[in-house]
Amino acid sequence: MHVLGIRDGGAAGDTIERVVDQTIDRLSERGKVGVVRYDATIADGTQVRKSMGGDVTYELGADGDWTASGTGLTVGDAIDRLVTDCAYAVVVGVSGLRYPSIVVGPGKDGSDVEIDPDEDVIATVETPSELADVPLVRHLESAEPHETLESIVARVKRSQSADRAGAIATFTGRVRGKESEDDARTQYLEFDKYEGIADERMAALEADLEARDGVFDVELHHRTGVVADGEDIVFVVVLAGHREEAFRTVEDGINRLKDEVPLFKKEVTVEDEFWVHDRP
Repeated sequence: MHVLGIRDGGAAGDTIERVVDQTIDRLSERGKVGVVRYDATIADGTQVRKSMGGDVTYELGADGDWTASGTGLTVGDAIDRLVTDCAYAVVVGVSGLRYPSIVVGPGKDGSDVEIDPDEDVIATVETPSELADVPLVRHLESAEPHETLESIVARVKRSQSADRAGAIATFTGRVRGKESEDDARTQYLEFDKYEGIADERMAALEADLEARDGVFDVELHHRTGVVADGEDIVFVVVLAGHREEAFRTVEDGINRLKDEVPLFKKEVTVEDEFWVHDRP
């Protein structure tokens, strides 16, 4: 699933609502769209709710931990809920997302809009009509998609060979806070990839593993950018005829991914930061 953020940079009136509506209409032509709204507007202690388009909508309160349905989802939780069913998600009202964003505010050059240097702003628009000049789909689909273990498992279950499969085995790698009690806590890892080459190696590895007898589908996904303590980094999912092939292929998959795919890792702890390949 590809995620797009839309946030208010000082837009007048209901401009942001019209930008959101037009964005949903454009993306809906290509697939199902889910919407996550983070609305920090509180009037007399009451959450102000607004209706909007899209196939699925979650409305989150100012603390990011409230929904209209009372399920207590955070923004990240809501995105994870959408990923198994939606091709796109539109997140409204959140700055600093790790996904591409559109800022709605005065001035196409963004001169009057505060933008975090780490924010991936693909466009600043003043009116909804300016969206016509923004290649939304191209930007979104060139960015890393949002994946979860559940979304990948759901996808392999739709494989043409799923009726011959008796096993799905998975591996999830996550950011470890510390390896021993005396270690400085890791705040986050940052991953960079050798553009083009990493994706080619990953695809070749998937194809090689799928060529094994009894293995029907293999999916590998490794996040890039900043991954915080406790978050998931990498997934290996194998659809196979029996558990023996599934387990063996999952183990080989993660070992070979680490050995063969050019990914570079920086570790940031509470005391230090360093690129792991530079450290003895």
